[in-house]
Amino acid sequence: MSTLAHTMMTSARSADSGLTGPGDLDRYPFPQAAGADRAAAPVWEGPDVDLSRTGRRPTGNRGRGLHGQLVQQLGQMIVSGDLGADRPLVPEEIGQRFEVSRTVVRESLRVLEAKGLVSARPNVGTRVRPVSDWNLLDPDIIEWRAFGPQRDDQRRELTELRWTIEPLAARLAAGHGREDAQTRLVDMVEIMGHALAQGDAITFARADAEFHSLLIQLAGNRMLEHLSGIVAAALHVSGGPATGCDRPGEASLAHHARIADALGAGDGAAAEAAMRQLLTVHPDVERVVPAPREH
Repeated sequence: MSTLAHTMMTSARSADSGLTGPGDLDRYPFPQAAGADRAAAPVWEGPDVDLSRTGRRPTGNRGRGLHGQLVQQLGQMIVSGDLGADRPLVPEEIGQRFEVSRTVVRESLRVLEAKGLVSARPNVGTRVRPVSDWNLLDPDIIEWRAFGPQRDDQRRELTELRWTIEPLAARLAAGHGREDAQTRLVDMVEIMGHALAQGDAITFARADAEFHSLLIQLAGNRMLEHLSGIVAAALHVSGGPATGCDRPGEASLAHHARIADALGAGDGAAAEAAMRQLLTVHPDVERVVPAPREH
């Protein structure tokens, strides 16, 4: 096994997948809001949320202490519809509810505003924005949708988008032969093979994500490269029957190997065909993505 492959497998096993605990918080008692403000604030129903618990899957804001965890929690509540469009979000209420500092609340709301989930305006305050304003290509929003009430639509849409992006990227990448990149692709296949043999799904998934990300970068198209985060998010949220390369298996490994071989040979048509085979949908949902026609 190459040095890169060995290093990646070792780091994957030793990586901490959990979130840091709350530690010593910069907490303070929030002043009681005026009656009118409190009446407009969201009602935080349900049991208290333990912000130190580990989330379902790693995303861009996980592993960043309380700030990332609050973004995660509020984002999920908005995307799931628990906090509907035009709902006011009062920082004091959020701080009291989740027992975090004013700074944590402020920075978390800024992140959500950048994702298009909320808007903050003078004399109006912070409110939840409608779905039409959300950045639906944001990796975090992709995950929140994939594990919320819209999970079926999100996974179908991701599959359709990947069928548009990745076969084209594979074809284009064959025309950008770089020995270092080709070696790295082969390393990823090697890592996946060893991980499969050892039943190490985490290492397999990380090598899989690296393989697809590198392939899109090799396409030499900056606009496609900009969409690489979508593919990475799709692999993170895979598990539904609408995606084909999310399950470690000999067939998936063989398709990855064929893609790498085709790229090494500069055969764009073969690389594209192998990618389409890799992304073949589950028979139960074949209607989601029709099989490509042979020309």
